[in-house]
Amino acid sequence: MILSSLLVFLIALRSLIGVNICCPEEYVTSWNGLTVKAQSRFEDIEKSDVVVVGSGALTRDVVKNSELMDQIKLNPSKQLITAQCSGALILAKLGVLGKIPVCTDLTTKPWVQEAGVEVLNQPFYAENNIATAAGCFSAQYLAAWVIAKTEGVKAASEALHYVAPVGEKEAYVMRAMANIETFLN
Repeated sequence: MILSSLLVFLIALRSLIGVNICCPEEYVTSWNGLTVKAQSRFEDIEKSDVVVVGSGALTRDVVKNSELMDQIKLNPSKQLITAQCSGALILAKLGVLGKIPVCTDLTTKPWVQEAGVEVLNQPFYAENNIATAAGCFSAQYLAAWVIAKTEGVKAASEALHYVAPVGEKEAYVMRAMANIETFLN
């Protein structure tokens, strides 16, 4: 939700991009019981400029479902692709990572390693058009990276400043930007 909020901020700020929740079915229910209506379906993913692969308690079930996985078409040469926590397992199983290491949560780490992908002990990593982040609060890094890659570093800083806690805005923006600037090329 944090990532979505930052990207929606960019829409309001720049009116340049749209954000859709893409699902395999019309409605999906999160592990916490939140039901969300899909705004687009998996077959629309390949038309997207930016893809955010989220995390969830059922990710291991998702990657075992070949019918579901076959619907996810990613092209890192044409799309910015991000994954948070167990979303890295989906990228690993789809084979889009190549030799790119990832960041993921500690629960998912052994499963990603079993898939043959190196897991880094850091909150964020990006290479070429693929970025991964580890931990729920790392969503800010994915959002800032996407905004910086599409609209520039200034726009990313402004979006982070907007959502940062009052009294911590400057420190928050500096810390977040320090985590992504190395990976902006």
